[in-house]
Amino acid sequence: MNKLLIGIVCFGLSLSACAGGHYVPGIEGIKGSSVPPPGNYYLGYLVRYDIDALKAPGTDSDIPTSNSGTVTAIANRIVHITNTKLLGADYGMEAIIPVINKDFNFTAAGYANEKTAIGDIFIGPVVLGWHGDRWDAVGAAGVWLDTANSAEMASAGNGYRSVMLTGGGTAYLNADKSLSASALMRYEINSKDDAGFEPGDQISFEWGIGKKINSNIELGLVGYDQWQISKDKGTGSTASKFSKHAIGVEGSYFSTTIGGVLKAAYYNEYAIEAGSNPAPSGNTIRLTLIKPF
Repeated sequence: MNKLLIGIVCFGLSLSACAGGHYVPGIEGIKGSSVPPPGNYYLGYLVRYDIDALKAPGTDSDIPTSNSGTVTAIANRIVHITNTKLLGADYGMEAIIPVINKDFNFTAAGYANEKTAIGDIFIGPVVLGWHGDRWDAVGAAGVWLDTANSAEMASAGNGYRSVMLTGGGTAYLNADKSLSASALMRYEINSKDDAGFEPGDQISFEWGIGKKINSNIELGLVGYDQWQISKDKGTGSTASKFSKHAIGVEGSYFSTTIGGVLKAAYYNEYAIEAGSNPAPSGNTIRLTLIKPF
C-alpha cells in the first residue's frame, strides 16, 4: 500500500478530515453554545459532506487526479439535563450514536467502495450549562469510543479513541435576545490506532451570528475553523499540520406541530491545508431536528 493510499485511508476512517479526531465541524451553528433547560432532548443531525478534491500532503494544492466522494451521517444524540447544580451550572449528560455512509471514488489511490454502518459512539458524562440575563455558556467533557469497524477506507470507525473537551458562549446583543453571537470550541486528544499511528490533537471552532425574524424563524451566518495543533506520531507522520476553514448560512424554524426546532445549514470550505496525509475539500449540508421528550 503506497503512502498516498495510506493517507486517504486515514481520511476514510473519519467523517471529516485526517487531522485526527472524530468531531465534525459545522454541526452546531447559531447559538451552539446554549444548553437547554432541565429535561430530555433528542437531537438528530443529517449531515452530507461532498468531496470535490484532495489536497496533497503538506500543501493547499489539489492532487491532479479525479477524486470524489460523499460522507453522509445521521447522528442520533440524546441529552439529559438534570435539576442538579454543579459549579453554578445546570448539570447534564449526553450520548451520540452515528450511522455513517461512505461512498468513495479516489482515482489517486485506485479505490472505489461504499459502506454503511454504525460509527464510533460518544459518551459525555459531563455537560454544564450556565445562563445569564444576556449570555449563555457551556463546558463539557466526554470520550469517543473505538466501537466501530475500521478495517478499510469506507468503514465507519476511526480505529482509535478520542477525549473531547468543549467550551463556548453565546451573547445576546439586544434586550429582546433577537440578535445573538456564539462561539463553540471542541478540543480532541487522540489515542493510537492498532497500527501505532497517533493523530495530532485538534481544535474545532464553530461560530454563528443569528437574527430572529419572528417567534418561529431565525436566520444567520455560520462558519467553522479546524486546526491540528500537535504533530502526528508514528509511521508516515510529518511536521505538517492540517487546517480547514468554511463559511455558510443557517435557518431555523420552530414547529408547533412537532413541538421542536428544524434547522438547515450550508457550508463552503474556502481554505484547506493538508497535514501528513491528503485532506479532502468540499461542501457540507446539515439538517437538524431538536425535540424535547
